[in-house]
Amino acid sequence: MSDPKKHGLLKTAFSALAAMFGVQSERNRQEDFSSGTPLRYLLTGVLMVALFVVGVIFLVRLALMLAGA
Repeated sequence: MSDPKKHGLLKTAFSALAAMFGVQSERNRQEDFSSGTPLRYLLTGVLMVALFVVGVIFLVRLALMLAGA
């Protein structure tokens, strides 16, 4: 089993993404809370939300451009 104190960037991103969609398992949530790096999860979450908002804006502008509006 992996060391809960050592979370890589990819694992942090997957945990934040799962939490955003509400599909985080209890075991993973407990492991995340015991990792001792809340700032990493906070910054990753903020970055992912910002990327989501920018993506939605891009898709809406693309749809409007293709619709000829």
